[in-house]
Amino acid sequence: MENCTEEKAAPQHKSAWFGFIKSIATFKGDLSTLTAPPFLLSPQSIDEFPVYWAEHPSLFIAPTKSESAEERALLVLKWFMSTLRWQHSARDESGKKKGMKPLNPFLGECFMGSWEDDGEGTGKTDLVAEQVSHHPPATAYNISNEKHGVQLQGTIAPQSYFSSTVHIERKGYSLLTLSQHNETHLITMPPIHIIGIMSGSLNPELSGTSYIRSSSGFTTRISYSSKGWISGTPNTFSATIYKDGRESTPIYKAEGQWSGEFNVKDMRSGKCILQFDANSLKRKSLKVQPVEQQKEYESRRAWRHVTRAINENDIIKIGKEKGKIENEQRELRRKEMANGIVWERRFFVKRGRDEVAERLAKGLEGLSLESGGGIWEWDNERYRAMESGDTERMRRMDDMKNPLVTRWESGVMVTEVISV
Repeated sequence: MENCTEEKAAPQHKSAWFGFIKSIATFKGDLSTLTAPPFLLSPQSIDEFPVYWAEHPSLFIAPTKSESAEERALLVLKWFMSTLRWQHSARDESGKKKGMKPLNPFLGECFMGSWEDDGEGTGKTDLVAEQVSHHPPATAYNISNEKHGVQLQGTIAPQSYFSSTVHIERKGYSLLTLSQHNETHLITMPPIHIIGIMSGSLNPELSGTSYIRSSSGFTTRISYSSKGWISGTPNTFSATIYKDGRESTPIYKAEGQWSGEFNVKDMRSGKCILQFDANSLKRKSLKVQPVEQQKEYESRRAWRHVTRAINENDIIKIGKEKGKIENEQRELRRKEMANGIVWERRFFVKRGRDEVAERLAKGLEGLSLESGGGIWEWDNERYRAMESGDTERMRRMDDMKNPLVTRWESGVMVTEVISV
C-alpha cells in the first residue's frame, strides 16, 4: 500500500503556501491559470502524462491476444488499472515527494518517445503527445503498437477548481482500438481531488466514476472512493464488467486498491480468478531523444532550464526561466492575432464530431464527451512525413487540406492564410 504520510510545507515556504491557499480560495475559474509557488512545481510537463498509459507494454497489448471479447474486456480493465498507480502517486519510486503542479504546456508543445521490444515479443510502442489547445488547455495523444495492431488515441482536458479542496475534472476520452478484432474501447478518466490542502500535506485521491465500453458489447463501470473515516483505507475502487443492458447481473467484479492490490471475482462461479498487485509491476522506461537532438517545441528541450532550476530548488531561476517561455508564447499569440495567422497542429486534425465515441457513450450515466478543447484525430501520414524528414510531402499535405502555406518560426509551426 502506498505510504500517504506527506511532509508538510517547509518553514521557509509557509508564507508563500498560505498566500497561495488564499488565492485559490477566492479565485473564480480554472486554477491551472494561477501561478503556483515554485516549490510546488513538478519538473514535468502535462504533455508527458500520456506516458503512464503504456509503461507496461505487455499489459497494453495483452487484450489483443485473446479470442474472447469477454476476456478482452477483463484484460483492458487490468491494463487500465495498472496505469493509475504512478500517475497519481504523491511520491516517485525512490520515495521522494513529487511536485504536485506540473508545467502547463504551450500551444504546439510536443512530447515523443517509444518503448522498445522487451525481447518477449511485445514489439515497439510509439507515443506522440501534442498540446492542441491552450485556452482551454487540451493535450491530444496517440500510442500505437503496429506489430500487435493496438492503438490508443485521445484527448485530455484538465479543469481544476476549488471547493473546500482542489478538484480536477479530466474532460475528454480515449479510444483503444484492437485492429485484429475490429474492436474499440471507449475509456474515460475519474476526477481527482487533492487532500491535505490546509495542512500542506498534499495527496491526490480519485473519486466518482469512470467507464470502459467495448464495441463488442461489454461495459466496465469503475467507482472510486477516497480514504474513509471508518475503514481508513485510501485509493479504493470497485468495478463491474457486464454485458450491455445487464448491469444488474455482472460477469466480473474487481475490488481493492488502485495503488496496491485488488482481486477479480467471476460472479457466475463466485471464484477469485485474478489477484493483482500494482506495486509488483516494473515500469518500462520510455526511450526519448537526447535533449540536444530534440526540436525546440519538444517538452524536455523547451523546459530544460526550468526543470533544472526546479531540481536545484532555485526559486529565482525557476521564475526567470519560466517567465521567458511564457512571455515568448504570449508574443507569438499576439503576432498571430495581429496578422491573421491560424495555428496548424502538427500531428492531429480537428473534427466536428466523433461518431465512434458517441455510439459507445450512448446510455452511460452522467457521461459527457465534451472536452472544451475540441475533438482531435491522429494524422498518421503527417507523423510519418515528419519522422522521415519529408518536409515537401508535409507541405503538399497542407496544401491539399486548405489554402494555407506552412512556415516555421522559432521552431514553432504556424500557418498563414494566402489568397487563392
